[in-house]
Amino acid sequence: MPITLVSARPRSGLVTLPWHLPLEEWPDELDVSLPRGIHRHVVRFVRIDGVVVVVKETTEHYARREYTLLRDLRRLDLPAVEPVAYVTGRTTRAGAELPSAIVTRHLPRSLPYRSLFEHPLSDNTLEAVVDAMVVLLVRLHINGFFWGDCSLSNTLFRRSADEFAAYLVDAETGALHETLSPGQRGEDLDLVRTNVFGELLDLQAAELLAPTIEPLELVDHVIERYDALWDALTGVEEFSTAEMWRIEQRIEQLNDLGFDVGELDIVTDFDGDSVRIQPRIVEPDHHARRLQGLTGLDLEEAQARRLLNDLDAFASAHELQNENSMVVAHRWLTEVWERLAAMIPPADRDIVEPAQFFHDVLVHRWHLSQNAGHEVDLFASAEDYLRTQLPHQVATLRAAAGTP
Repeated sequence: MPITLVSARPRSGLVTLPWHLPLEEWPDELDVSLPRGIHRHVVRFVRIDGVVVVVKETTEHYARREYTLLRDLRRLDLPAVEPVAYVTGRTTRAGAELPSAIVTRHLPRSLPYRSLFEHPLSDNTLEAVVDAMVVLLVRLHINGFFWGDCSLSNTLFRRSADEFAAYLVDAETGALHETLSPGQRGEDLDLVRTNVFGELLDLQAAELLAPTIEPLELVDHVIERYDALWDALTGVEEFSTAEMWRIEQRIEQLNDLGFDVGELDIVTDFDGDSVRIQPRIVEPDHHARRLQGLTGLDLEEAQARRLLNDLDAFASAHELQNENSMVVAHRWLTEVWERLAAMIPPADRDIVEPAQFFHDVLVHRWHLSQNAGHEVDLFASAEDYLRTQLPHQVATLRAAAGTP
């Protein structure tokens, strides 16, 4: 029986894959060496038409369901891997049935959680990983997505300046609703407690978890961070009409968290003496969308925030505060960003991301300036970083990514 391959963007390389073989029997030469998480399904990383994809065996029901859910999440602009296709009707050459499969695009420069913990994590880095997962879960919940299997294993992490961005990988147990009830959110949080606690115990048993980290305390911290962010984004606030400045304060607080407020629900009491506000439309990636509008650069939120700070400093240094923002952005793009990005050695451009390189150079410049007692030139700092820091950074990245 011929296979059925459903894809919104068909790739010719998909058709030529050996679908008549179980994934575990696919030839080794198809494999792409990349860090892998723990999977309950058979998973293979292969390259087709110049793109690395992830192929996972599952049932026909879950393959179709996950493909549809991932497409819905992408349409909602939520952090999730990109679905490529799902395949049904697989059989061996002898006619024996094989599992269906879902194909997703590998998320570049991302790592599963175990790869992060294979190297000692500082307290700040661990906090960034926790915050990334919390932001992902809150964003999903605000948009009505019940995950049903929230865990570190089902999440990919990507560096974003000094922070991380988290992406959903596995959606087969999820469900998309208009809104989530407190009970549905509570069920997902219970799953977070159970799954993440178990994963941390596994890391502890493998001696990959620092002795100072207590799994139960870390899981409690995840829940606390979730509650704080959820309240900041959705909580109701009441104050007197003499404190109307608090509306702007609330908006600035949300902007600092990386969210834009598209709409506020503002209600006054009968006498007009008090005001009640609640954000109704909260849009994420405030800084990323602002930077993209000014420069066209499509970056992670924390990276965008860092680059916007540098753009503002550039405007101040060149006395361009009263100039058109698009004109300033274009000058910064050509005089700073493009010059710095061009300094990345060609041999390392497959693994060194320009935005992360930019951030690391800025941090390095700060340390050089502190030691020198005066501000060091940006491009001189970049040359020093290339000489003293980048080789070690590249070696670490390649070791984590499993590439030579």
